[in-house]
Amino acid sequence: MGVIVIQRVRVRWGAAGRGAPQANARRGLNRPVTLPAPLPTGDVVVHDVLADEAASYSPRSDVLTGGVSIARDLTLWLAFEGSAVTVERLPGWAAFPRTGVSTRLFTLAQGQVGRYRANFRLIGCDCDPSWYYEDWMVHVSNGSAAGDRFLRGDPDHVVDNRVHLYGGPAPRASR
Repeated sequence: MGVIVIQRVRVRWGAAGRGAPQANARRGLNRPVTLPAPLPTGDVVVHDVLADEAASYSPRSDVLTGGVSIARDLTLWLAFEGSAVTVERLPGWAAFPRTGVSTRLFTLAQGQVGRYRANFRLIGCDCDPSWYYEDWMVHVSNGSAAGDRFLRGDPDHVVDNRVHLYGGPAPRASR
C-alpha cells in the first residue's frame, strides 16, 4: 500500500441560511484548496477543511494521519488490491438523503485522483434537533500529492451525488 491523500472540503449552514442572499455568501467556497506543506507521513493523510456559517464561513483546517481506519471518520472505506485502491462511501448519519448501504465511488490506479461531491441535510443530537446542511467536495489521491494537486487538471474519476436538499429537481451537475 502506498500513500493515500484525502482532502474533504465542507461548507456548513443552518436552516436560517437557506435563502438566496445566504447562498450567495457561500457560493464558491466548496472548492479544492492547496494542501498544507509539508504533509505529515502516514499511510493515509487527511486534509479536512470546514467553512461554517457559524464562523462567518472562515475556513478551518485540520490535518490527520494514520492507517486506513482514519478514512472511516469521513464515512469512506478504502480497499486495496495490489497498487489500486477502491473508495466506497459508507452509510452516514445524514437525515437526507438517507443511505443504508455502502456505495462504490471509484477505483484508483497508482497516481490517479478521484473526486466525490455530495450534500446532506443533517440533524444534531437528540438534545438539539435543529437541521443543518453540508456540501462536500472530496478528493482522493492514490499516491503522494503536491500542494496544488487537487487544484489543477481534471480528476481521473468523478462522482456527483448531490441532491436538492429543499425539494425540487436535483442541482445541475458540474465537474
